[in-house]
Amino acid sequence: MGNKWILDVLADLGAFAEANDMPRLADQIELASIVAAAEIVSRTEFGAPGRVYGDSGDFGINFGELASRRSA
Repeated sequence: MGNKWILDVLADLGAFAEANDMPRLADQIELASIVAAAEIVSRTEFGAPGRVYGDSGDFGINFGELASRRSA
């Protein structure tokens, strides 16, 4: 099972937020799902925790930039 269960939980929370007219919460949960998926993939593909943008690494995803594009 690993850590993939968290994606199901976030999907359920997102569905709840949308069904209850909470669009900003739904957007934040979607972003959290993206972060969770990226971290899960980085652990499974590379065998160790992956770096996150701003971690002194030379690669990564700028989730802050992604969030600002979605809210624009």
